[in-house]
Amino acid sequence: MGQHSGQDSADVIVVGAGPVGLTLAAELARHGVRCRILEKATAPSIYCRALGVTPRTLEVYEDMGVVRAMIDAGLWLGGLALAVDGAPVRTIATDLCDLPYGVLGIPQPVTERILAQHLAGFGIEVERGVAVASLVQEGERVRLDLTAPDGREDVAHARFVVGCDGAHSFVRHALRIPFEGEAFPYPFMLGDVQLAFPGDLKPARGIALRLMRLRADTAPDMFIAIPLPEHGRYRVSMLAPESLAAAGSGEAHGIQSERPGPSLADLQAVADRIAPGQIVAGDLRWSSQFRISMRLAARYREGQVFLAGDACHIHPPTGGQGMNTGIQDAYNLAWKLALVMKGRAPAALLDSYEAERRPVAQDVIARTVAESMNIGGSGGARDRLADTQIRVSYAGLAGAAVVDGAAAPEGLPGDRLPVAGDRAPDALGLRRRGVGAPLRMFDLLRGTDFVAVVAVDGTRDALAAMEALGARLAGSNLPVRVVAVAPAGASLPDPHGVSLVEDEAGSCAAAYGLGPGEAVLVRPDGYLAWRGDAGEADGALRLVVGAG
Repeated sequence: MGQHSGQDSADVIVVGAGPVGLTLAAELARHGVRCRILEKATAPSIYCRALGVTPRTLEVYEDMGVVRAMIDAGLWLGGLALAVDGAPVRTIATDLCDLPYGVLGIPQPVTERILAQHLAGFGIEVERGVAVASLVQEGERVRLDLTAPDGREDVAHARFVVGCDGAHSFVRHALRIPFEGEAFPYPFMLGDVQLAFPGDLKPARGIALRLMRLRADTAPDMFIAIPLPEHGRYRVSMLAPESLAAAGSGEAHGIQSERPGPSLADLQAVADRIAPGQIVAGDLRWSSQFRISMRLAARYREGQVFLAGDACHIHPPTGGQGMNTGIQDAYNLAWKLALVMKGRAPAALLDSYEAERRPVAQDVIARTVAESMNIGGSGGARDRLADTQIRVSYAGLAGAAVVDGAAAPEGLPGDRLPVAGDRAPDALGLRRRGVGAPLRMFDLLRGTDFVAVVAVDGTRDALAAMEALGARLAGSNLPVRVVAVAPAGASLPDPHGVSLVEDEAGSCAAAYGLGPGEAVLVRPDGYLAWRGDAGEADGALRLVVGAG
């Protein structure tokens, strides 16, 4: 099995090489942790299980260093063209121009290719065709019995194992973790096709199309087309006819290649029924049928083994939340595993993974089920940030890796300044000596460290206090940096061990609401761990990781 053989050992073994597993392996490597990633499939899937990338996931990609590659390969999704019961089409645009990123469409196979190439840059290759035959926990180690495509058997050991192996997760089954929930009673079908619009139905580039015909006491007849980056290509989805559904067997969540896929004629028949003469489908690249389930694992961890992504939560695809939630699971878990593996934090820090991420999945399931039940609704006014994942917060969650400090002052009417557990916002127009272009706060937060962001006034005494704080934090044995934000025109000398920027546009003050001498501590995954008086930042850091 490649370079690994008999009784091999690794710090972490990741099972599953979809977007979640690839993200986890790459993040572990970026944090300096040795890992292996195993995938039972011998080749990447051609199926576009996931397409939409949320603004928050793009922020994760930026931190990882892959956002440019993703954007170059994708298509910005700008809204929805909706028509119900033959009414005129109306376009509902999505305005996210005040966020760092909008919503990107990129087929899952392309996402996996980019992430695999990124992972290879750390010297880690996906071990394909390797299936896990058994998993046994032996104290603080985990034993995996592996099987290669040719039948050869091998044994591997790791301190931790993470199951990123999808809705039918072998790892979850091996742990006997309940995966409770239910499935929609009707099957769906979808395909990757070229669409032509002989009439005036054609949506603008980057706009999805949803055509509905409501029916009493059952699901609406529908034709949904999501644009792909290739010109004129769409991923279309709709209810599957009973004849096709009957050819499958058993319950399956998501796209299943072993179930018979629809023909081009099957897809065209739905288009003709809902919009006669308005849509012509051609060049079917692939098709599949699937069912939608809503399930949540009873727990995300059993001893030294964790679950992430579809292995622990599945739900309707409304809003494109599934893959994104899983990627953010991996992003949350990686830095915590790294600190524990390096002896910089106690093992109890790992308990915060489930404490933080399981409530997020519960919320996603509840929202996507509600929205799916209303799929034939008017598409009227709703929270424009609902599906961006920008508002995901760990504030107030028992067991979260955050420490309550000072309360944030009230922001502008309708706004809330960030508190411990919230996402750290970006801020534009920051100036650093010797750098010609303005910086963003995300430029300063990027990396694998905690970052203490401290507001200072224009005095040298304040800067000296920041130098002292930086020295104390440097002695904490934890990865941490200090960023001092001064008002525009402060003209202070460069401090030792501290990154000094001027808030030229005032955007940092507006986004964070910090007064002189106040600070926020930002975790490696871009969430606030604490806010309060800067002099207490080192003590707060120890409490966050459980070392205090």
